[in-house]
Parts: sequence; C-alpha cells; structure tokens
Amino acid sequence: MHDSTQPAAPARVRGLGLTLALLSAFAFGGAGPAAKPLIEAGLQPLHVTWLRIAGAACVLLPLAWRHRALVRERPGLLLGFGLLAVAGVQACYFAALSRIPVGVALLIEYLAPVLVLGWVRFVQRRPVSRAAGVGVVLAVCGLACVVRVWSGLTLDLAGMLLALGAACCQVGYFVLSDHGSDGTDGRRPPDPLGVIAYGLLTGLLVLTVFARPWEMRWHVLAGQASLDGTAVPALVLVGWIVLIATVAAYLTGVVSVRRLSPQVAGVVACLEAVIATVLAWVLLGEHLAPVQLFGGAVVLLGAFIAQRSSPKQKQDRPVAGGGPGSVSEDGPASGGDPAAGA
Repeated sequence: MHDSTQPAAPARVRGLGLTLALLSAFAFGGAGPAAKPLIEAGLQPLHVTWLRIAGAACVLLPLAWRHRALVRERPGLLLGFGLLAVAGVQACYFAALSRIPVGVALLIEYLAPVLVLGWVRFVQRRPVSRAAGVGVVLAVCGLACVVRVWSGLTLDLAGMLLALGAACCQVGYFVLSDHGSDGTDGRRPPDPLGVIAYGLLTGLLVLTVFARPWEMRWHVLAGQASLDGTAVPALVLVGWIVLIATVAAYLTGVVSVRRLSPQVAGVVACLEAVIATVLAWVLLGEHLAPVQLFGGAVVLLGAFIAQRSSPKQKQDRPVAGGGPGSVSEDGPASGGDPAAGA
C-alpha cells in the first residue's frame, strides 16, 4: 500500500509548482496594464518604476536583513542584479509603455531568451543546436509581424528601442542568475530570496538618483486614473504594482521553480506576455490587429523552441532559464520583466 502512494507526492508537488508558476506569470503580466494609466495620469515612467521598486524593497526589508551576509559574500552579484535585473529592466520597460502598447512592449522584451542563446554561442563560445536557430528565426519573423514592417514601422521606433533595451537587461538578468548557483566557485550558492531583496534595494538606490522622486507629481497619487474610461484610485494601481506585480510575482516565481525544472517554469513564465496582452485588451482597450496577434504567437513559439534547446552544463542543467519569473536551481532568474519588466 505504501509503495502505491509514493508517486502521488511528487505529482502534488509538481502540480503546486505549475499553479504557482501560472500565478507568477499572471502577477508579472499585470504590471503594464496597471502602470500605463498612472503614466497617462501624469506620472513619468521613471517615477512609476521608482514607486514599484521602492514599495517592493520596503516590503522585503525583513528578507534583506535575514540574508545580510550576502553583502559581504556576493557584492558584485548584488550590484549587477540591481542595475540590470531591477533598475534597467523596469526603467526601459515602463519608458517603452509610454510610447507603445503593453503587449508589443512585452513581446519585444521576450526576445531575451533568444538573446541569451546568442550570448552562449558567441561570448561563451558554446555550441547551440539547430532547433535553437529555428527558434531565433521564428522569433524574428514574429516580431516583424508584430511591428508590421511592410507598412513602414507604424509603431514608435523609440518605444521599440526602449523595449529592446529591456530585453538586453533581461539577458544580464539570466546570466547573473546563473552565476555561482552551482557552487563551482568554492562558495555556497546565494540564496535567491536574498538576491531578490538586495537587488530591489540596489535598484532603488540607482533609480533614486535618476528618477528624482522629490520632483514627482505626488498629487497624482491622491487622484484617479482611467482604465479605458473607468476611474480607479491611483493608489489602488500602485498597490497592485507593488504587492502583486512585484512582491508576489517574484516570490511565487522563486517557489515555483523549486518544484519545477527551470526550463518548465520558464516556459510557463512566457505566458506573461500573453496575459499582459489580454489584460491590456480588456482593461485598456488596446486592440491589436490579427496579424499582430499571429506574430505574437510566433514570437512566443520561437522563444519556447529556443529556450528548450539551451545547451547544458556538465551538471546537465540549463545555462539559463527563461522568463521574468523563473530562477535557476539555486538562484533567481526572470520574469518578466523583471518587468520588467518588469
């Protein structure tokens, strides 16, 4: 009897992991649709980014204190993670939102898993499979459909470049997430919760210098923002961005990857782009043309194929997972977005 029930526990663990990964993708995907009304109400994109990171950093202060030894053990990792995975991704993503639709910004940002393969192939000089090349081609062709290049780039070029900047910062997110996680450098792997907490604190310090929150239009937070014509208190949107789209998104992402492989969690995290597009459609009235929706599906398919074919290390584990909510076996990774987006 005991033997017949043993497989049930791993199945339950995997089921819980998939549920948490879906929650993480939904939470990350809700950042853009909640942030854009604040930007349209009068806040600068950098100020929205600062509010998001400042609020999340304050919530996670207890975790930072608990893992304070990381400041001495991994200062370079914490600094890089804060600059790229937190400050860079969020600032570029929210700046892109002020110029282009949420779904398009996320789809461009989700070229990051493909760019990671380029890093592996040309910087680390490791082989990449043919399937990975197919994924790259699909992602680029899908992106061409999203921006409708045949009609003269109808989308804002600056907004697209900002979204691409978010994708590049995501590459740093993946690479830094894998750094030291296997313990081959002779030190214990960094705790992912501690890296996230100090990454937020580091990103907050950097963003404070550039965002200058003392110049923010604070009165906007006491007013209303418009969700496709419906008035919503601005503080409610800020609360969603901080508690759901940042704190809950990161934490559920970390817990889910403990119960799934990084690649499975990364594939689920790719749903963030789809979720954000649907939420932007429902909440903001951002309607995309059928060819753009088709292109978005092709981009996600390309990213899916590319990241599944990532080369493996000697320990038979992926070089990097995919998506803003995923992490390596012992270290954080994205998802989106950080946006990330976010």
